[in-house]
Amino acid sequence: MDSACNVLCLNHGSSSLKFALYDMQRGDELRVAEGAAEGIGLPTRRFWLRGSKGETLIDRSVESGTLEAAVAAMSQALGEHGFRRFSAVGHRVLHGGPDYMSPQKVTPQLILALSRCVPFAPLHLPGQLEVIRTITTHYPDLPQVACFDTAFHRRIPEVAQRFSMPRFLWDEGIRRYGFHGLSFEFIVASLPPEAGSRMIIAHLGNGASMAAVLNGVPADTTMGLTPTGGMMMGTRSGDLDPGVLLYLMRQKHYDAAVLERMVDTESGLLGVSGLSSDMRTLLESSGTHPHAAQAVEMFSYQARKCIGALSAVLGGLDTLVFTGGIGEHASFVRSEICKGLKHLGIELNDERNSRHESIISVSGSPCTVRVIRTNEDLMIARHTRNVLESERPP
Repeated sequence: MDSACNVLCLNHGSSSLKFALYDMQRGDELRVAEGAAEGIGLPTRRFWLRGSKGETLIDRSVESGTLEAAVAAMSQALGEHGFRRFSAVGHRVLHGGPDYMSPQKVTPQLILALSRCVPFAPLHLPGQLEVIRTITTHYPDLPQVACFDTAFHRRIPEVAQRFSMPRFLWDEGIRRYGFHGLSFEFIVASLPPEAGSRMIIAHLGNGASMAAVLNGVPADTTMGLTPTGGMMMGTRSGDLDPGVLLYLMRQKHYDAAVLERMVDTESGLLGVSGLSSDMRTLLESSGTHPHAAQAVEMFSYQARKCIGALSAVLGGLDTLVFTGGIGEHASFVRSEICKGLKHLGIELNDERNSRHESIISVSGSPCTVRVIRTNEDLMIARHTRNVLESERPP
């Protein structure tokens, strides 16, 4: 890569294109700009850009809501503020299928292979592949790297990856993949040696999952084939008895599209509360809205149960890490999750927890409970730099 290494990190969601620009030269990891085009495909659209100190450079509504327009707006805005040259683009790609265990340089062959993985992630992969193609159109000579959210979990033992279903489905790639891998990678890299060998990382946000990590290697995770599985989330159901879906198909005559919409966008905190998928709103309303209180209680209960199950996988627990929007900011939820886990050595210091300190457990407790802000964009920037540096001749 160039000595002046500016990596543009892209994260395409269902209706947004988030981006961050990192200066990675000479080992520095400086975020110089970040922004997003929000409301892609929706009536209300917004574009914003912030500088290296968080100062707002642009915040405006935009007329066109296409992905092409979002990329053009990003390029124009970065250019207007002096960010005209990139060394590479790194993409967060949700699913790498059964074959990709590490970040990959984008090639026509890779795009073809990922196109075959679309059935595993039909809500995310088509848009993320479109972003890669759009960047290729705008910057045909710019190297791109795909960073897979599933890659971190590919070392999970087969006994934990397999579903108890006919063996031919494994050969078709049906297995537990796990997600939030870039976040988990960042947390593992951030922990000091004294964190111990047995840790659980709880990435709790609108999407929520946990990973059990033993000696730095993933041992199990809560999400499965798709990001819908696992624990209750903002709008996603999490794990269900398959009989629930069969009942809805037979008795309600729901087809795959209706079921997909229900379990992905109408369930979770939103479905239970009937009010909101946002944990802040539910916590503010829980005193007067019993369904909001129940949604918070269910979320905390399911998270607590996941910690218990993953600690059994590890044979005990040295460190529990909370990260993600809820994990980093909702002290009440952290407290509710940790109630009843004293047998695992988990005991919170209420004052530390309320102040969102980096360590929120009681001093000297067998399990250290930490709060760490995750940074998936920086992980993408690191992977992109490393992939392209590995291609340089010695």
